[in-house]
Amino acid sequence: MAIREEDVARVATLARLRLHGDEVRRLTEDLGRILDYVDKLAELDTSGVEPTSHVVAVSAPYRDDRSPERDADTVAEEAVRNAPRRDGHFFAVPPIIE
Repeated sequence: MAIREEDVARVATLARLRLHGDEVRRLTEDLGRILDYVDKLAELDTSGVEPTSHVVAVSAPYRDDRSPERDADTVAEEAVRNAPRRDGHFFAVPPIIE
């Protein structure tokens, strides 16, 4: 697959990147080499290779999805404990609508 300088310039425009002419030429060459390598990899016969998501086995320990038993007043007090301003169990904020 060949990539043209127009393609690189178009993608740069879509990404809102300002590239100079020499940068477009260099990136076109780099992307061309990357695409050539991908084409080379596509030549490999992987029909006998089992698909994997990780190279090594990964285990993810899970915990019970439960919160500790606490009363509502204690939870509300903890929530506003470090608030700069509060009104009882509520955060106090300056009015935004007059």
